[in-house]
Amino acid sequence: MLSNSEQRVLQTFRKFRVPAGKMLCFYGTTLKRHKAALRQLTQKELLIKEQFEGGYSLTASGFAAMRDCE
Repeated sequence: MLSNSEQRVLQTFRKFRVPAGKMLCFYGTTLKRHKAALRQLTQKELLIKEQFEGGYSLTASGFAAMRDCE
């Protein structure tokens, strides 16, 4: 089960129609606000932290979880 903050992060990926393996960049206050949720989703192997600052990509499991988010 995902927390509300984790669901909001995945909804951001859905809003921009990001497929698995493609990077979405979080920056500024958005990155600060979602930092804990991004870390948690990375630990759950739903996201991959990219080398680019604030860059994250969905794994296949993350993409499936994103599709299930309301």
